[in-house]
Amino acid sequence: MTAEAPAPDAPGVLYLVPMPLGDLDPSLALPPATAAIAARLRYFIAENARTARRSLAQLPLAIPIQQIAFAELNEHTPAEDIEPLLTPILAGEDGGVVSEAGCPAIADPGSALVALAHRRGVRVVPLVGPNALMLALMASGMNGQSFRFHGYLPTDAAARAARITAIETDSVREGTAHLFIETPYRGAALLAALLAHCHRPNTRVAVAADLTLPTESIVVRSLAEWRTAGALALDKRPAVFLLQAERAVSAREPKPRRSS
Repeated sequence: MTAEAPAPDAPGVLYLVPMPLGDLDPSLALPPATAAIAARLRYFIAENARTARRSLAQLPLAIPIQQIAFAELNEHTPAEDIEPLLTPILAGEDGGVVSEAGCPAIADPGSALVALAHRRGVRVVPLVGPNALMLALMASGMNGQSFRFHGYLPTDAAARAARITAIETDSVREGTAHLFIETPYRGAALLAALLAHCHRPNTRVAVAADLTLPTESIVVRSLAEWRTAGALALDKRPAVFLLQAERAVSAREPKPRRSS
């Protein structure tokens, strides 16, 4: 009878490895410490193994890319198939989670794997790298103290209109910034919907496109300014959309004192 291999003293580490926000050499987009960790890993969990392999091949890898194992985790992965993705890590191998772009587990299916890793006693280490949502919020001048990320708005036109109106009303009440994303080929339609269904002229709408790339553009205008300037040609560019209304002054809030 063959003896079983002894169990590892501890599981490996699950690293969350950011990826460039577009067609950019990872060594130019990632801090050296992040790139160095990614370059030594032998196991990756990716949204798309082919594109992850192509991006990671540009790093100074410790072993040939052909010897690195890839597993896929995306919106089509059944819940029961997530736990086996941790098998190499539970056996003692360090592994990395990569998104198609930006940070894993942010608007990304990786969060379910990260939650499971914590339950299984796996150390989770987030690495520094580009995050489109935070970059867009930083550059928008909107409320970085209070903000909400909604992901994708409803595709049904009536439901989308109702949600946008409700979000603007919430922003008036709370002074909160609201962030949205959309697939690049529907970005222009989302911007049109925001401009059509927001109602306050001073509501600010921002579009941050191609962040970190040579074609980056960040446009912030009031609703009145957008309607004068006209729509922005997005041309299927990846973008983050933001909205913030002027907060209504509550009658309960103390009025500022006038200086004598």
